[in-house]
Amino acid sequence: MPRLPVVPIGSTRRTVGAGSGTMAAMRFLEGSRPAHDLTYSDVFMVPAHSTVGSRLEVDLTTPDRVGTTIPIVVANMTAISGRRMAETVARRGGLAVLPQDIPVDVVSEVVSWVKTRHPVYDTPITLSPTSTVGEALSLLTKRAHGIVVVVEGGSPVGVVTDGQCQGVDRFTQLSEVMTREPLTLPAGTDLPKMFDVLSDERVSAAPVVEGDRLVGVITKKGALRSAIYTPAVDDSGHLLTSAAVGINGDVAGKAAALLAAGVDVLVVDTAHGHQDKAIEALRAVRSVAGSGGRAKPVVAGNVVTAQGTRDLIEAGADVVKVGVGPGAMCTTRMMTGVGRPQFSAVEECAAEARSLGKHVWADGGVRHPRDIALALAAGAANVMVGSWFAGTYESAGDVHEDGTGRLYKESFGMASARAVKARTATQSGFERARAGLFEEGISSSRMYLDPARPGVEDLIDQIVAGVRSSCTYAGARTVDELHERAVLGVQSSAGYEEGRPLPTSW
Repeated sequence: MPRLPVVPIGSTRRTVGAGSGTMAAMRFLEGSRPAHDLTYSDVFMVPAHSTVGSRLEVDLTTPDRVGTTIPIVVANMTAISGRRMAETVARRGGLAVLPQDIPVDVVSEVVSWVKTRHPVYDTPITLSPTSTVGEALSLLTKRAHGIVVVVEGGSPVGVVTDGQCQGVDRFTQLSEVMTREPLTLPAGTDLPKMFDVLSDERVSAAPVVEGDRLVGVITKKGALRSAIYTPAVDDSGHLLTSAAVGINGDVAGKAAALLAAGVDVLVVDTAHGHQDKAIEALRAVRSVAGSGGRAKPVVAGNVVTAQGTRDLIEAGADVVKVGVGPGAMCTTRMMTGVGRPQFSAVEECAAEARSLGKHVWADGGVRHPRDIALALAAGAANVMVGSWFAGTYESAGDVHEDGTGRLYKESFGMASARAVKARTATQSGFERARAGLFEEGISSSRMYLDPARPGVEDLIDQIVAGVRSSCTYAGARTVDELHERAVLGVQSSAGYEEGRPLPTSW
């Protein structure tokens, strides 16, 4: 592939090549771009004239053609991305990447399970009438819908909520506390009708049935969400899945096994993506994933420069993952001094990728919906979220209580001592001990569940509302138009602080 000239990033509007045409890109207010790199808190978006009359006019389908209908990808972190997260996020249009440390046979089982989930109704938590209250309480925090469906022979005979489990012995059988003959809704009922029935009956969730057979659970919010979001699905209408591959061992063999298991998007993942070993691994994965119209998308990273982006694209990446050190669990910058402020990294890498007809994912540094909007304005097609999603019902960890009644889940970095220990479990004691000397990440961090937003769907609602609103301010109806029309300014720390809401008076 011939090398194209690197597109300079200046303070005025520019165009970058994208296949056969050109596309305008975001710009800074005249004279506001500094000489130093910027991160998300350093910049703000300026409102512009808009003909977009409503947030619902905005289509957030991502331009990277991986199949996502909202620009949210869950990072491949062991404490965060598992089967519940993959199912739930795909149902709302996003994508969860299963971590590279999970054995292929386990990934295969997870993918098969996710592919059989309903694209509208949530998966029910089911127990038998003789199951105990203790069992119910251990499962209720696994999903945000908040009910256990008591079943006999595949049919719902009762419903149990957290409230019904309080004040009784933990060995009490569910038949003694459940609501008998619960409200059920027939599969295929119009979503507004489901919402109205749930509202009229004053229940937050109900089993969905086909005849007498339980097929799922629907909540009032779920009915609303399913009318707003479009699921991310494959050509057969099954929920979209993704898995990561490392750069060591039989990379091509693992990639082939993942594809055979039904994985839709492969992610070649390493902390330093701009190295020969990573490029060789990417070429191996590309050879397995195919080329042309039937090829599976391949994502690779991580890099923070235009040259790194170009090299990965030339090696076969459809999407390049951008970010070194911005994540909440990552200590790379403090340990090594290596990295780059995330906004500038995304802007430069996105411009280079688009000049080659490809795209980037912004990976890390996201703490507020504004950060995702700014990453998209900088040119990202999708934004990876990690630690922010750790403190949700759907993340892979177990719920703990801190002694004051607050619930939390543990999170850890994928280069931390904890992750390295798990990754090297099959090696000799000496090799494991040596690998443990080289850690870059937090091994244990408490990520508290927000009582107002305990589920990942609550956070997705918040993010999508913010990004849609950003688009209306910019006069954009699509992700590409946001990048084209966005006008950015640079602010001081006082300017950033001015924009933060105050929970109490001053």
